[in-house]
Amino acid sequence: MAKRQAYLEHLAAVPMFHACSKKELDLIARRAEEFRFPAGEKIVVEGELGLEFYVIMEGSARVTRRGVHLATLEPGDFFGELALLDHARRNATVEAVTPLMAVVLARREFDGLLAEAPAVTHKLLVGMARRLHELDADV
Repeated sequence: MAKRQAYLEHLAAVPMFHACSKKELDLIARRAEEFRFPAGEKIVVEGELGLEFYVIMEGSARVTRRGVHLATLEPGDFFGELALLDHARRNATVEAVTPLMAVVLARREFDGLLAEAPAVTHKLLVGMARRLHELDADV
């Protein structure tokens, strides 16, 4: 129960999901699965097709693009959310630095959610628009 609550809190912090209610976040969380990755395992690889969204619950990961270190991710951090909306290639590699546990939402499960609860689609658009406004303000 504590893990589920932590996951819901992390989901609520994802800009794309900001406009979702607790009930809608719970619908999203129910479709996700827990995965463990050993230190050194590449979770996603730059250039490969992205089909999952990850929220790190335990451990840390390194983000690189073209071999250049961009960031270190810790519990509560997330990556791959655009893979839920677009069949695009990954723009970075994410590798577990320590043993890592993440909650993973696959695009297939996400599409099922949108079919089941179409009102979530509008809220996702609101969340994405908010994020674009934030990025635009930073430029």
